[in-house]
Amino acid sequence: MSPDTFRPATLRQTFDRVFPGLAVAALVAICAQFLADHYGAPAMLMAILLGIALHFLSEEGRSAEGIEIAAKKVLRIGVALLGVRISVDLLVELGPAFVGLTILGVAATIGMALLVAPLFGRRSRFAFLTGGSVAICGASAAMAIAAVLPKSERSEQDLVFTVVGVTVLSTVAMIVYPMIAAAAGFDPTVTGVFLGGTIHDVAQVVGAGYSVSDETGDVATLVKLIRVSLLAPVVLIAAMILRAKGATGAERPPLLPGFVIGFLILATLNSLHLIPEIVRDVVNDVSRWALLTAIAAVGMKTSIPQLLLVGRTAILMLVAETVFLGALVLTGAALLT
Repeated sequence: MSPDTFRPATLRQTFDRVFPGLAVAALVAICAQFLADHYGAPAMLMAILLGIALHFLSEEGRSAEGIEIAAKKVLRIGVALLGVRISVDLLVELGPAFVGLTILGVAATIGMALLVAPLFGRRSRFAFLTGGSVAICGASAAMAIAAVLPKSERSEQDLVFTVVGVTVLSTVAMIVYPMIAAAAGFDPTVTGVFLGGTIHDVAQVVGAGYSVSDETGDVATLVKLIRVSLLAPVVLIAAMILRAKGATGAERPPLLPGFVIGFLILATLNSLHLIPEIVRDVVNDVSRWALLTAIAAVGMKTSIPQLLLVGRTAILMLVAETVFLGALVLTGAALLT
């Protein structure tokens, strides 16, 4: 970076170019959170839908550059800060059997997505994006995985489709899965394992778990955070595979992306109890707002006509991945009880 970058005049010019787009994305995020707080709508889904309605802002005018930065740089910051949610204590509390089931669910779902992708006429990149989002943590995982995948003309449309799809399916699961667990006769702990191991987004896991009982909610949240902790190794493995396949130039991801390093550092510090609770809460809030702002920006960069080109097979593939994960964890939980 040139020393001229830090001159006051240059900083002012950069601020003038970037601020309008960042401000618009942040405003959309605030509106989405307002709708979520007052009407119970998923904040991520509201952010991306509101963003799509403002697509024209990303194509011309003063806001384009700031929206681009929000969709990429702010996204990576939000994913990195997710590390404050993770600690080794989570694994110890749950026990090896249920931890193993959780890890198996993540690995098997991603593997299944890659295996069946040709049957749906989809490439492995799309399969990894959707499979990883279903297996790990919904919209957050989709954005983290998209950050290391080589870019194409359909990258942003695929990401928006995945975020919208997993959010809708996660909301449906929040309502249906507790009924399935009750019909299976699961106790509160096993119900929590099932809900936390299958529902895509953290917010819906919390909603489903605590709608059953406090004990179920605690276990469901714990299992979900273990799934979130697998985000870093999955992204790292993806980056290594892409490098091995010879991605070059701008498409070649770093061996260990910077946001993954940040995620791992924060997770390590949290495991060592070196992050005060008040700091952890603040960082967690910053992460949530950064991700919400980033997905609003991604929505603004997406046009509806291009989004509709994803097609029916993509929807069927996402549903198939969701059903596979649900069936696998349901069966495993039943066998372990």
